[in-house]
Amino acid sequence: MSRLESIEVTRLRWFVAVAEELHFARAAKSVGITRQRLSHAVRDLEAELGTKLFVPGAHPTELTDDGAALLAAARERIVEVPPVESDTTQRTLRVGFVPGVTVAKWTRIWAERFQDTPLEVIAVAQAEQETALRAGRVDMCFVRLPIERVGMNAIPLYRELPVVVVAKEHPISVFDEVVSADLAQEIQQDGTDIDEVSGAIELVAAGVGVVVVPHSIARLHARRDLVYRTVTDLEPTDIALAWPTDSTDDLVEEFIGVVRGRSARSSRSESSTNVAAQKKPAQSVRAKPSKPAKKPAAKKPAGKKPVRRRSR
Repeated sequence: MSRLESIEVTRLRWFVAVAEELHFARAAKSVGITRQRLSHAVRDLEAELGTKLFVPGAHPTELTDDGAALLAAARERIVEVPPVESDTTQRTLRVGFVPGVTVAKWTRIWAERFQDTPLEVIAVAQAEQETALRAGRVDMCFVRLPIERVGMNAIPLYRELPVVVVAKEHPISVFDEVVSADLAQEIQQDGTDIDEVSGAIELVAAGVGVVVVPHSIARLHARRDLVYRTVTDLEPTDIALAWPTDSTDDLVEEFIGVVRGRSARSSRSESSTNVAAQKKPAQSVRAKPSKPAKKPAAKKPAGKKPVRRRSR
């Protein structure tokens, strides 16, 4: 513990918050940082001091003897150094989304887990998705691939099947799905500009041809006088979550966790990552299902064998 003088007071304040609350989430909220960042700070502090400050795996959180000793010394150290006044304005995480992407699920989870960290969702034209990220208008964005990947991270989330939108009375409406050859004789409206596709869809509703768009765009513009059917032989489109590589921070990591479905208690710590990596090979090997026992052959009824008739 002799190295206490070399440790930043801010890190000591964070440790004291956990030691007094004995709860990482409440401590993180009290000091105004994310739980993940606080967990990393405590692990770094333990590594620096060469000792465990909290009992590994203890629920609820429990101090070790060294942790209790550090708590007493840290309290004295904190009193000696007055807190530095800083801008207490809470940062807002700005997340953009292109037409067709539904973000309600993720914003709801964020509001439940990070009540003190505002999340602003911003509608972004697909033509502007990359510009919005590189110009800093949004911190992250749900984009429709492809985008230029230089200096940009992107996590593919799901694929969208293409559909053809037709008038409700159109002959194609009686099918569940079609192939592109079925559209060869149709007047095809241009659906490549997702931001301006409403005009093409209006023409289709008026009985002027058909238009092929991603499924979510057809759903977005759904109306009673139109139907849409999957086009099975066209390439799907990919939706991804993207953000500038140099903008990765705790809030970005937390939102990635929300989108990927990590629970509130999960962590991207080095230890948990290593454990996951160790388990992965075992998970990737699928056990072969045991072969069902063969049923005993049914006994043929006694009598004459069936006569095989010759074809004339």
